[in-house]
Amino acid sequence: MVNVEDAVIARLKTHGETFEILVDPQLSLELKRGEKVDFSELLAIDQIFKNSKTGERTSEQLINEIFGTNDVKEIAERIIKKGDVHLTSEQRKDILEEKRRGIVSLIARRSINPQTRTPHPPSRIDKAMNEAKVQIDMNKPVGEQVERVLKAIKPIIPIRFESIDLAIKIPAQYATNSYGALKEFGETKKEEWDKDGNLLSLVNIPAGLQDEFYGKINSLTHGEGEVKILKR
Repeated sequence: MVNVEDAVIARLKTHGETFEILVDPQLSLELKRGEKVDFSELLAIDQIFKNSKTGERTSEQLINEIFGTNDVKEIAERIIKKGDVHLTSEQRKDILEEKRRGIVSLIARRSINPQTRTPHPPSRIDKAMNEAKVQIDMNKPVGEQVERVLKAIKPIIPIRFESIDLAIKIPAQYATNSYGALKEFGETKKEEWDKDGNLLSLVNIPAGLQDEFYGKINSLTHGEGEVKILKR
């Protein structure tokens, strides 16, 4: 449950009445977008207010007349989806910064510089976004903003989304511990065990994850693993 000090007011005005609840700012925005949230974390207090600042509560009779129920969860969802969520300037800033970091991270993981065939560091992508004066939409998920941001920074840095196929050989003594790690990075297209117990795998990963992937394989196999990029 969010602390009252960190909560914001969600307000719905309907039928000449005002209904307010105290909610987590980020979770309320996610719910407003139609995403599933944990209501035990969403609400600061399981109460419907007429005026949350003074603590004046709405009568159960009035709530039932307007909403047809006294279920706080159901009412809270309707207030958030149909009403307004009031954020402080600091909360808006924090949410926008978090989304910006998420966009930068996602682009960095999925893209490469087509001129050098190497990943762009996040700092370069962030700088390009500043130069392109990219505006982040606080109400849209990170994934829905990536393509727009990518299009905006393309005139500034050479960049494109690309995936690569990698052939990997993991020595038998490290195969068991490495097996799950391969699947974390991308799609496993093919895998088999040779006669010596070595794991042979063909995986497809976002091109921007090359360095991270190589580092992971080296760490798991103490430098004995083999990775080869397959040409398309």
